[in-house]
Amino acid sequence: MVLFEKPGKQNAQAAIGVACAKAKELDARLVVASTGGETALLALRELRRLGVEGGLVVVGSVFDYKATPEGGNKMDQQTRRELEAAGVPIVFATHVLSGVERSLSNKFTGVYPAEVIAHTLRMFGQGVKVCVECAVMALDAGLLPYGKPVVCLGGTGRGADTACLITPAHGNDVLSTKVHEIYCKPSLL
Repeated sequence: MVLFEKPGKQNAQAAIGVACAKAKELDARLVVASTGGETALLALRELRRLGVEGGLVVVGSVFDYKATPEGGNKMDQQTRRELEAAGVPIVFATHVLSGVERSLSNKFTGVYPAEVIAHTLRMFGQGVKVCVECAVMALDAGLLPYGKPVVCLGGTGRGADTACLITPAHGNDVLSTKVHEIYCKPSLL
């Protein structure tokens, strides 16, 4: 496993390289968390460089509730068109490990089960939580075959810094999700 000194975007190129190489080696799909699309485009280029066509699935944030009360998608239309023209499916959905429960905890305080799962995964690093969440969201969207491991690429804040091999379960059975391997992540020291 590759351990990066600290989390963040500076690890993106190395993490993308690790994830794409593993996806090729395992003949597995690559699920990429990418809010603005930059990480997705870099992963697409790296997969093409490795001679891998298809197999990339992108999971973006459905809306940025912090931008305006109505929200707005952070992936610009040009990036989205470029990914779609390359045949890359994009999932925009509510995050499976927050969504409605975050609304309840913000309004009524307290701890809710999905938040406990999310915080437990963060013990391994924010990127591990993101990888699990995105794999489940892509499976729920019908873009992954059920029961098959996928390589996932996520991160801490902006940019990728974590890659894992995961067999996702659907959101209604999230605890059956398996994290088989962590290929790279930031050190938590």
